[in-house]
Amino acid sequence: MTRRIAWIRHSFHFIPTHIVAFVAPAAHKRSANQAGSLANKAFLMSSMPFSKYPRDLAGYGRNPPDPRWPGKARVAVQFVVNFEEGAENSILHGDAASEAFLTEVLGTRPWPGQRHMNVESMFEYGSRAGFWRLWRIFTARKIAATVFGVANALARNPQIVAAMREAAWDIACHGLKWIDYKDFSRADEGAHMREAIRIHTEATGERPLGWYTGRTSEHTLKLVLEDGGFLYSSDSYADDLPFWVRGPKGPHLIIPYSLDANDMRFINAQGFPDGDSFFGYLRDTFDCLYEEGATAPKMMSVGLHCRLAGRPGRAAALARFMDHIAKFDRVWTPTRLEIARHWHREHLSLAAGAPEIA
Repeated sequence: MTRRIAWIRHSFHFIPTHIVAFVAPAAHKRSANQAGSLANKAFLMSSMPFSKYPRDLAGYGRNPPDPRWPGKARVAVQFVVNFEEGAENSILHGDAASEAFLTEVLGTRPWPGQRHMNVESMFEYGSRAGFWRLWRIFTARKIAATVFGVANALARNPQIVAAMREAAWDIACHGLKWIDYKDFSRADEGAHMREAIRIHTEATGERPLGWYTGRTSEHTLKLVLEDGGFLYSSDSYADDLPFWVRGPKGPHLIIPYSLDANDMRFINAQGFPDGDSFFGYLRDTFDCLYEEGATAPKMMSVGLHCRLAGRPGRAAALARFMDHIAKFDRVWTPTRLEIARHWHREHLSLAAGAPEIA
């Protein structure tokens, strides 16, 4: 049989029709019709008036604002310590299966209806040992971190919350549970957010002023805006500077986060194989931003997890990076709450032209 290769345009991808043709002629015909229908749908979506496109692809553009960081800093380096241990997926927490995300068990999958004892012990390492190693590294250098703290994890470990408060760390809310919210209804996600705020307030003694879900839904930002009680949220990776959006209760500040300068890449296939690679990436990121900061200061986010960066070989690389940036003048190491208060004070006027989130 002579194989004739044709191509079907399917939502901006091209699919060889012979992949379908060798199954059955009827299946080929159905698949071609379906592909055509999807292509028409994609065309209609692409025909949306550009003025009504809901994403902001321009941002600050060619001339970003001068952030006017304190001390005329050329870069603001902001460290986040994620505290999730005790709030991960587990049948102990009423979840359907064990945790499988951001663990050191190679190829791990959720175990429906079962506990995964190895995974649980890795999370326990984060709260039993990893947190304290990171806490000592930060406090020895007098650098305050922002915590993305999952409410249930904070409630289960008052000793750690006390240490965070002792070090004057900004404790932002990282949701009620460390789970994926992509399939939640707006009502259910909103109920989780309200309960997270309540538990966080009880655990820390203060209402959270920052929010980060992580694994969001399309409703997440709208729910944050509807709440109206946050000085900032961080479910965005869209810029090197904070930026405003507008919601039903007025302007809201987004302080972008980072998944590249982040220890989660230690356990990704394309990630850091060792501490030297982690240090090298952080150093290069800082050096680039510091050089740019001579004319256009920016911010740098560093994401850490107690069970990941809290391991000795990785913690040593983090300490080396902190010591590297300490050699430079005009470097600010604030919490996210400090950045938010600075931006509210210095750049509220930028909110006038911010996009509205409907």
